[in-house]
Amino acid sequence: MSEVDRLTALFVESSRNTALSWLLLAVLGASFVGGILLGRYESVLFSGIAIVVIAAPAVKFRDPTLMPPWYFVGLICLPVLWEAFAPRPLMTAVVPSLALATLGLLMAVELHRFTSLRLVPWFAIVLTVLFTLAMSGLLNIVRWSADVLFGTAFLLDGRTQDAINAAVMIEFIYATIAGLLAGVIFYWYFRNAGGRTSPRMAASSTPRAEDEDIEGVVLSERLGVAKRRQLQLVRLMQFVLVGVLAYGVWSLQLPVVTNAIIALVITFVPAVLDRDYHIAIEPGLALWVTSAVFLHALGTAGLYDAIARWDNLTHTLSATVVAAAGYATLRAIHLHGRDIHLPRWALFGFTVVFVLSMGVVWEIFEFVVDQGALLLGVEPVLAQHGIDDTIVDMLFNTLGAIIVATWGTVYLTEVSESLAAQLESRFGVDESDA
Repeated sequence: MSEVDRLTALFVESSRNTALSWLLLAVLGASFVGGILLGRYESVLFSGIAIVVIAAPAVKFRDPTLMPPWYFVGLICLPVLWEAFAPRPLMTAVVPSLALATLGLLMAVELHRFTSLRLVPWFAIVLTVLFTLAMSGLLNIVRWSADVLFGTAFLLDGRTQDAINAAVMIEFIYATIAGLLAGVIFYWYFRNAGGRTSPRMAASSTPRAEDEDIEGVVLSERLGVAKRRQLQLVRLMQFVLVGVLAYGVWSLQLPVVTNAIIALVITFVPAVLDRDYHIAIEPGLALWVTSAVFLHALGTAGLYDAIARWDNLTHTLSATVVAAAGYATLRAIHLHGRDIHLPRWALFGFTVVFVLSMGVVWEIFEFVVDQGALLLGVEPVLAQHGIDDTIVDMLFNTLGAIIVATWGTVYLTEVSESLAAQLESRFGVDESDA
Protein backbone atom coordinates (compact mmCIF):
# COMPACT_ATOMS: atom_id res chain seq x y z
CA MET A 1 0.00 0.00 0.00
CA SER A 2 1.41 3.38 -0.97
CA GLU A 3 1.78 6.12 1.62
CA VAL A 4 -0.95 8.19 -0.07
CA ASP A 5 -3.37 5.23 0.04
CA ARG A 6 -2.33 4.43 3.62
CA LEU A 7 -3.55 7.86 4.69
CA THR A 8 -6.95 7.58 3.00
CA ALA A 9 -7.32 4.03 4.36
CA LEU A 10 -8.24 5.69 7.65
CA PHE A 11 -11.85 5.49 6.39
CA VAL A 12 -13.05 1.90 6.39
CA GLU A 13 -16.17 0.01 5.36
CA SER A 14 -17.61 -2.68 7.65
CA SER A 15 -20.97 -3.27 9.30
CA ARG A 16 -19.48 -3.35 12.80
CA ASN A 17 -17.51 -0.15 12.29
CA THR A 18 -20.56 1.54 10.73
CA ALA A 19 -22.84 0.72 13.65
CA LEU A 20 -20.38 1.83 16.34
CA SER A 21 -19.34 5.01 14.52
CA TRP A 22 -22.92 6.14 13.93
CA LEU A 23 -23.78 5.35 17.55
CA LEU A 24 -20.94 7.55 18.73
CA LEU A 25 -21.98 10.20 16.24
CA ALA A 26 -25.40 10.18 17.91
CA VAL A 27 -23.62 10.92 21.21
CA LEU A 28 -22.12 14.01 19.60
CA GLY A 29 -25.58 14.93 18.31
CA ALA A 30 -26.95 14.71 21.84
CA SER A 31 -24.08 16.89 23.06
CA PHE A 32 -24.88 19.41 20.34
CA VAL A 33 -28.56 19.63 21.30
CA GLY A 34 -27.80 19.62 25.03
CA GLY A 35 -25.28 22.40 24.57
CA ILE A 36 -27.90 24.57 22.88
CA LEU A 37 -30.44 23.93 25.65
CA LEU A 38 -27.93 24.56 28.44
CA GLY A 39 -26.13 27.48 26.79
CA ARG A 40 -22.81 25.63 26.61
CA TYR A 41 -21.58 27.17 23.40
CA GLU A 42 -18.14 25.54 23.34
CA SER A 43 -19.79 22.11 23.33
CA VAL A 44 -22.14 23.21 20.56
CA LEU A 45 -19.27 24.46 18.42
CA PHE A 46 -17.05 21.41 18.92
CA SER A 47 -19.86 18.88 18.48
CA GLY A 48 -21.17 20.62 15.37
CA ILE A 49 -17.76 20.71 13.68
CA ALA A 50 -17.04 17.11 14.70
CA ILE A 51 -20.32 15.84 13.25
CA VAL A 52 -19.66 17.58 9.94
CA VAL A 53 -16.08 16.27 9.69
CA ILE A 54 -16.90 12.69 10.67
CA ALA A 55 -19.95 12.37 8.41
CA ALA A 56 -18.47 14.21 5.39
CA PRO A 57 -17.21 11.13 3.45
CA ALA A 58 -20.48 9.24 4.01
CA VAL A 59 -22.48 12.25 2.81
CA LYS A 60 -20.10 12.98 -0.07
CA PHE A 61 -20.26 9.44 -1.46
CA ARG A 62 -23.82 8.72 -0.24
CA ASP A 63 -22.61 5.64 1.56
CA PRO A 64 -23.30 5.34 5.32
CA THR A 65 -20.66 2.61 5.67
CA LEU A 66 -17.82 4.97 4.79
CA MET A 67 -16.83 6.08 8.29
CA PRO A 68 -13.60 6.60 10.27
CA PRO A 69 -12.58 3.81 12.65
CA TRP A 70 -15.02 3.76 15.54
CA TYR A 71 -12.21 4.08 18.09
CA PHE A 72 -11.15 7.38 16.49
CA VAL A 73 -14.73 8.62 16.68
CA GLY A 74 -14.67 7.43 20.28
CA LEU A 75 -11.62 9.59 21.00
CA ILE A 76 -13.52 12.59 19.63
CA CYS A 77 -16.52 11.71 21.84
CA LEU A 78 -14.30 11.15 24.87
CA PRO A 79 -14.83 14.61 26.44
CA VAL A 80 -18.60 14.11 26.36
CA LEU A 81 -18.41 10.59 27.79
CA TRP A 82 -15.79 11.55 30.36
CA GLU A 83 -17.85 14.45 31.68
CA ALA A 84 -20.92 12.23 31.94
CA PHE A 85 -19.37 9.20 33.60
CA ALA A 86 -15.90 10.01 35.00
CA PRO A 87 -15.47 13.69 35.90
CA ARG A 88 -11.88 14.01 37.09
CA PRO A 89 -10.58 17.60 36.99
CA LEU A 90 -6.94 16.65 36.50
CA MET A 91 -7.72 14.55 33.44
CA THR A 92 -10.32 16.67 31.71
CA ALA A 93 -7.66 19.06 30.40
CA VAL A 94 -5.93 16.25 28.48
CA VAL A 95 -9.07 14.58 27.19
CA PRO A 96 -10.47 17.51 25.12
CA SER A 97 -7.05 18.10 23.57
CA LEU A 98 -6.76 14.44 22.56
CA ALA A 99 -10.22 14.69 20.99
CA LEU A 100 -9.19 17.86 19.19
CA ALA A 101 -6.05 16.18 17.86
CA THR A 102 -8.11 13.30 16.46
CA LEU A 103 -10.53 15.71 14.84
CA GLY A 104 -7.56 17.57 13.34
CA LEU A 105 -6.24 14.35 11.80
CA LEU A 106 -9.63 13.55 10.24
CA MET A 107 -9.81 17.06 8.81
CA ALA A 108 -6.33 16.67 7.30
CA VAL A 109 -7.26 13.32 5.75
CA GLU A 110 -10.45 14.73 4.24
CA LEU A 111 -8.66 17.78 2.84
CA HIS A 112 -6.16 15.31 1.38
CA ARG A 113 -8.98 13.40 -0.29
CA PHE A 114 -11.36 16.17 -1.37
CA THR A 115 -8.96 19.00 -2.34
CA SER A 116 -5.65 19.40 -4.16
CA LEU A 117 -3.81 19.05 -0.84
CA ARG A 118 -1.62 15.93 -0.73
CA LEU A 119 -0.10 14.60 2.49
CA VAL A 120 1.68 11.49 3.71
CA PRO A 121 1.15 9.97 7.17
CA TRP A 122 4.22 11.38 8.92
CA PHE A 123 3.49 14.90 7.69
CA ALA A 124 -0.20 14.63 8.59
CA ILE A 125 0.80 13.54 12.11
CA VAL A 126 3.17 16.51 12.55
CA LEU A 127 0.44 18.88 11.36
CA THR A 128 -2.00 17.25 13.78
CA VAL A 129 0.29 17.92 16.74
CA LEU A 130 0.74 21.54 15.63
CA PHE A 131 -3.01 21.85 15.07
CA THR A 132 -3.71 20.68 18.63
CA LEU A 133 -1.43 23.33 20.12
CA ALA A 134 -2.72 26.04 17.78
CA MET A 135 -6.37 25.32 18.54
CA SER A 136 -5.67 25.36 22.27
CA GLY A 137 -4.17 28.82 21.86
CA LEU A 138 -6.95 30.02 19.56
CA LEU A 139 -9.63 28.75 21.94
CA ASN A 140 -8.23 30.81 24.79
CA ILE A 141 -7.89 33.87 22.55
CA VAL A 142 -11.59 33.52 21.67
CA ARG A 143 -12.56 33.00 25.32
CA TRP A 144 -10.63 36.08 26.46
CA SER A 145 -11.97 38.19 23.59
CA ALA A 146 -15.55 37.19 24.40
CA ASP A 147 -15.01 38.11 28.05
CA VAL A 148 -13.55 41.52 27.16
CA LEU A 149 -16.00 42.40 24.38
CA PHE A 150 -19.25 40.80 25.55
CA GLY A 151 -18.86 40.46 29.32
CA THR A 152 -18.87 36.66 29.41
CA ALA A 153 -16.91 34.73 32.03
CA PHE A 154 -15.07 32.00 30.12
CA LEU A 155 -11.68 33.12 31.50
CA LEU A 156 -12.14 36.42 33.34
CA ASP A 157 -14.31 34.95 36.09
CA GLY A 158 -13.21 36.95 39.11
CA ARG A 159 -9.90 35.22 39.78
CA THR A 160 -6.66 37.17 39.76
CA GLN A 161 -4.80 37.73 36.50
CA ASP A 162 -1.95 35.48 37.62
CA ALA A 163 -4.29 32.67 38.72
CA ILE A 164 -6.12 32.69 35.40
CA ASN A 165 -2.82 32.81 33.50
CA ALA A 166 -1.47 29.82 35.47
CA ALA A 167 -4.63 27.83 34.70
CA VAL A 168 -4.29 28.59 30.98
CA MET A 169 -0.62 27.59 31.03
CA ILE A 170 -1.53 24.28 32.65
CA GLU A 171 -4.12 23.79 29.90
CA PHE A 172 -1.43 24.51 27.30
CA ILE A 173 0.84 21.91 28.92
CA TYR A 174 -1.93 19.32 28.84
CA ALA A 175 -2.64 20.19 25.19
CA THR A 176 1.04 19.59 24.39
CA ILE A 177 0.98 16.22 26.15
CA ALA A 178 -2.23 15.25 24.36
CA GLY A 179 -0.87 16.36 20.98
CA LEU A 180 2.27 14.27 21.41
CA LEU A 181 0.25 11.31 22.68
CA ALA A 182 -2.05 11.57 19.68
CA GLY A 183 0.99 11.70 17.40
CA VAL A 184 2.28 8.42 18.86
CA ILE A 185 -1.15 6.78 18.51
CA PHE A 186 -1.57 7.91 14.90
CA TYR A 187 1.97 6.88 13.99
CA TRP A 188 1.35 3.41 15.38
CA TYR A 189 -1.96 3.19 13.53
CA PHE A 190 -0.53 4.13 10.14
CA ARG A 191 2.49 1.88 10.60
CA ASN A 192 0.19 -1.06 11.23
CA ALA A 193 -2.67 -0.13 8.90
CA GLY A 194 -3.13 -2.95 6.44
CA GLY A 195 -6.70 -2.53 5.33
CA ARG A 196 -7.81 -2.10 1.76
CA THR A 197 -8.37 1.47 0.62
CA SER A 198 -11.85 2.20 -0.64
CA PRO A 199 -11.71 3.10 -4.36
CA ARG A 200 -13.94 6.07 -3.60
CA MET A 201 -11.62 7.40 -0.91
CA ALA A 202 -8.37 6.76 -2.78
CA ALA A 203 -6.62 10.05 -3.51
CA SER A 204 -6.08 10.74 -7.16
CA SER A 205 -2.77 12.11 -8.38
CA THR A 206 -2.47 15.89 -8.51
CA PRO A 207 -0.47 17.95 -10.99
CA ARG A 208 2.33 19.63 -9.08
CA ALA A 209 2.75 22.57 -11.43
CA GLU A 210 -0.03 24.55 -9.75
CA ASP A 211 2.14 26.21 -7.11
CA GLU A 212 5.67 25.54 -8.29
CA ASP A 213 6.11 28.74 -10.29
CA ILE A 214 5.96 31.35 -7.55
CA GLU A 215 7.71 34.49 -8.65
CA GLY A 216 10.12 35.55 -5.95
CA VAL A 217 11.03 39.09 -4.92
CA VAL A 218 14.31 40.07 -3.27
CA LEU A 219 13.54 41.96 -0.09
CA SER A 220 16.80 43.92 -0.25
CA GLU A 221 15.67 45.46 -3.53
CA ARG A 222 12.31 46.53 -2.09
CA LEU A 223 13.70 48.37 0.93
CA GLY A 224 15.07 51.27 -1.09
CA VAL A 225 18.40 51.03 0.74
CA ALA A 226 21.66 49.79 -0.75
CA LYS A 227 22.59 46.25 0.26
CA ARG A 228 25.85 47.55 1.70
CA ARG A 229 23.86 49.89 3.96
CA GLN A 230 21.62 47.03 5.04
CA LEU A 231 24.65 45.01 6.10
CA GLN A 232 26.00 48.04 7.91
CA LEU A 233 22.72 48.37 9.80
CA VAL A 234 23.03 44.72 10.85
CA ARG A 235 26.58 45.36 12.10
CA LEU A 236 25.42 48.49 13.93
CA MET A 237 22.67 46.59 15.74
CA GLN A 238 25.15 43.86 16.67
CA PHE A 239 27.45 46.54 18.08
CA VAL A 240 24.59 48.04 20.11
CA LEU A 241 23.70 44.57 21.39
CA VAL A 242 27.26 44.23 22.69
CA GLY A 243 26.65 47.50 24.51
CA VAL A 244 23.37 46.18 25.93
CA LEU A 245 25.23 43.08 27.11
CA ALA A 246 27.87 45.24 28.79
CA TYR A 247 25.14 47.31 30.45
CA GLY A 248 23.48 44.15 31.75
CA VAL A 249 26.77 42.89 33.20
CA TRP A 250 27.54 46.28 34.76
CA SER A 251 24.07 46.61 36.32
CA LEU A 252 23.95 42.91 37.31
CA GLN A 253 20.68 42.33 35.43
CA LEU A 254 20.55 38.66 34.47
CA PRO A 255 17.53 39.04 32.09
CA VAL A 256 19.31 41.77 30.11
CA VAL A 257 22.52 39.74 29.88
CA THR A 258 20.74 36.54 28.84
CA ASN A 259 18.53 38.16 26.22
CA ALA A 260 21.43 40.17 24.77
CA ILE A 261 23.56 37.02 24.38
CA ILE A 262 20.72 35.09 22.73
CA ALA A 263 19.98 38.02 20.42
CA LEU A 264 23.63 38.30 19.40
CA VAL A 265 23.82 34.60 18.60
CA ILE A 266 20.66 34.78 16.47
CA THR A 267 22.00 37.73 14.47
CA PHE A 268 24.81 35.49 13.18
CA VAL A 269 22.48 32.63 12.18
CA PRO A 270 21.67 34.04 8.69
CA ALA A 271 25.36 34.33 7.83
CA VAL A 272 26.05 30.78 9.07
CA LEU A 273 23.13 29.37 7.04
CA ASP A 274 24.35 31.17 3.95
CA ARG A 275 28.03 30.26 4.36
CA ASP A 276 27.86 26.68 5.69
CA TYR A 277 24.58 25.37 4.31
CA HIS A 278 24.18 27.47 1.16
CA ILE A 279 20.67 28.58 2.13
CA ALA A 280 20.06 31.90 0.44
CA ILE A 281 19.78 34.59 3.12
CA GLU A 282 20.12 37.92 1.37
CA PRO A 283 20.85 41.13 3.35
CA GLY A 284 17.20 42.16 3.58
CA LEU A 285 16.25 38.92 5.32
CA ALA A 286 19.26 39.20 7.65
CA LEU A 287 18.14 42.73 8.52
CA TRP A 288 14.61 41.42 9.17
CA VAL A 289 15.82 38.77 11.63
CA THR A 290 18.32 41.07 13.32
CA SER A 291 15.74 43.83 13.80
CA ALA A 292 13.35 41.45 15.58
CA VAL A 293 15.85 40.22 18.18
CA PHE A 294 17.45 43.67 18.48
CA LEU A 295 14.17 45.35 19.44
CA HIS A 296 13.41 42.57 21.92
CA ALA A 297 16.82 42.97 23.60
CA LEU A 298 16.27 46.72 23.88
CA GLY A 299 12.91 45.97 25.48
CA THR A 300 14.50 43.88 28.24
CA ALA A 301 16.96 46.73 28.84
CA GLY A 302 14.11 49.04 29.83
CA LEU A 303 11.93 49.90 26.83
CA TYR A 304 9.24 47.37 27.78
CA ASP A 305 8.58 49.42 30.90
CA ALA A 306 9.14 52.82 29.28
CA ILE A 307 6.96 52.35 26.16
CA ALA A 308 3.57 50.71 26.60
CA ARG A 309 3.29 49.25 23.08
CA TRP A 310 6.91 48.15 22.69
CA ASP A 311 5.96 44.60 23.67
CA ASN A 312 3.27 44.51 20.96
CA LEU A 313 5.76 45.69 18.36
CA THR A 314 8.39 43.09 19.27
CA HIS A 315 5.90 40.22 19.40
CA THR A 316 4.52 41.10 15.99
CA LEU A 317 7.97 41.40 14.44
CA SER A 318 9.23 38.23 16.13
CA ALA A 319 6.15 36.38 14.92
CA THR A 320 6.89 37.44 11.35
CA VAL A 321 10.34 35.82 11.65
CA VAL A 322 8.81 32.61 13.07
CA ALA A 323 6.19 32.65 10.30
CA ALA A 324 8.90 33.15 7.68
CA ALA A 325 10.84 30.17 9.03
CA GLY A 326 7.69 28.06 9.11
CA TYR A 327 6.63 29.01 5.60
CA ALA A 328 10.11 28.41 4.14
CA THR A 329 10.26 24.97 5.77
CA LEU A 330 6.76 24.01 4.63
CA ARG A 331 7.40 25.07 1.05
CA ALA A 332 10.75 23.29 1.04
CA ILE A 333 8.95 20.09 2.09
CA HIS A 334 6.38 20.76 -0.64
CA LEU A 335 9.15 21.05 -3.24
CA HIS A 336 11.16 18.11 -1.91
CA GLY A 337 8.45 15.55 -1.11
CA ARG A 338 7.21 13.83 -4.26
CA ASP A 339 3.90 12.78 -2.66
CA ILE A 340 3.37 16.03 -0.73
CA HIS A 341 1.54 18.90 -2.38
CA LEU A 342 0.69 22.08 -0.46
CA PRO A 343 -1.40 24.53 -2.49
CA ARG A 344 -1.14 28.20 -1.61
CA TRP A 345 -4.20 28.21 0.63
CA ALA A 346 -2.70 25.32 2.61
CA LEU A 347 0.64 27.11 2.96
CA PHE A 348 -1.24 30.16 4.27
CA GLY A 349 -3.26 28.14 6.79
CA PHE A 350 -0.38 25.96 7.94
CA THR A 351 1.86 29.01 8.40
CA VAL A 352 -0.69 30.59 10.76
CA VAL A 353 -1.13 27.25 12.57
CA PHE A 354 2.65 26.95 12.93
CA VAL A 355 2.96 30.40 14.52
CA LEU A 356 0.00 29.83 16.86
CA SER A 357 1.49 26.52 18.00
CA MET A 358 4.93 28.02 18.50
CA GLY A 359 3.28 30.83 20.46
CA VAL A 360 1.79 28.24 22.80
CA VAL A 361 5.18 26.53 23.19
CA TRP A 362 6.81 29.91 23.92
CA GLU A 363 4.21 30.82 26.54
CA ILE A 364 4.77 27.46 28.24
CA PHE A 365 8.51 28.09 28.19
CA GLU A 366 8.04 31.57 29.68
CA PHE A 367 5.76 30.14 32.38
CA VAL A 368 8.24 27.40 33.34
CA VAL A 369 11.15 29.87 33.47
CA ASP A 370 9.09 32.40 35.45
CA GLN A 371 7.85 29.84 37.97
CA GLY A 372 11.29 28.26 38.26
CA ALA A 373 12.83 31.64 39.06
CA LEU A 374 10.20 32.25 41.74
CA LEU A 375 10.95 28.88 43.34
CA LEU A 376 14.69 29.57 43.30
CA GLY A 377 14.27 33.12 44.50
CA VAL A 378 16.11 34.70 41.56
CA GLU A 379 15.14 37.30 39.01
CA PRO A 380 13.34 35.62 36.08
CA VAL A 381 14.99 35.83 32.67
CA LEU A 382 11.53 35.69 31.13
CA ALA A 383 8.42 36.79 32.97
CA GLN A 384 4.67 36.68 32.47
CA HIS A 385 2.38 39.46 33.65
CA GLY A 386 -1.09 37.95 33.81
CA ILE A 387 -3.59 36.59 31.35
CA ASP A 388 -4.19 39.90 29.57
CA ASP A 389 -0.51 40.20 28.71
CA THR A 390 -0.35 36.57 27.52
CA ILE A 391 -3.41 36.75 25.26
CA VAL A 392 -2.46 40.14 23.80
CA ASP A 393 0.98 38.72 22.98
CA MET A 394 -0.68 35.80 21.19
CA LEU A 395 -2.97 38.17 19.30
CA PHE A 396 0.01 40.09 17.97
CA ASN A 397 1.76 36.80 17.19
CA THR A 398 -1.23 35.91 15.03
CA LEU A 399 -1.12 39.33 13.37
CA GLY A 400 2.54 38.79 12.45
CA ALA A 401 1.72 35.36 11.01
CA ILE A 402 -1.09 36.73 8.86
CA ILE A 403 1.12 39.57 7.59
CA VAL A 404 3.80 37.13 6.41
CA ALA A 405 1.35 34.55 5.05
CA THR A 406 -0.47 37.27 3.08
CA TRP A 407 2.27 39.59 1.84
CA GLY A 408 5.66 38.24 2.85
CA THR A 409 5.95 34.84 1.21
CA VAL A 410 7.28 36.23 -2.09
CA TYR A 411 10.45 37.28 -0.23
CA LEU A 412 11.03 33.70 0.93
CA THR A 413 10.94 31.92 -2.43
CA GLU A 414 14.70 31.68 -2.85
CA VAL A 415 15.16 30.56 0.76
CA SER A 416 12.63 27.73 0.45
CA GLU A 417 14.07 26.60 -2.88
CA SER A 418 17.63 26.51 -1.57
CA LEU A 419 16.42 24.67 1.55
CA ALA A 420 14.67 22.11 -0.69
CA ALA A 421 17.91 21.71 -2.64
CA GLN A 422 19.76 21.03 0.61
CA LEU A 423 17.19 18.39 1.56
CA GLU A 424 17.64 16.72 -1.81
CA SER A 425 21.43 16.80 -1.62
CA ARG A 426 21.49 15.32 1.87
CA PHE A 427 18.62 12.84 1.69
CA GLY A 428 18.01 12.35 -2.02
CA VAL A 429 14.63 12.64 -3.70
CA ASP A 430 11.91 12.04 -1.15
CA GLU A 431 9.86 8.97 -1.98
CA SER A 432 7.73 9.62 1.12
CA ASP A 433 8.15 6.13 2.52
CA ALA A 434 7.23 5.47 6.09
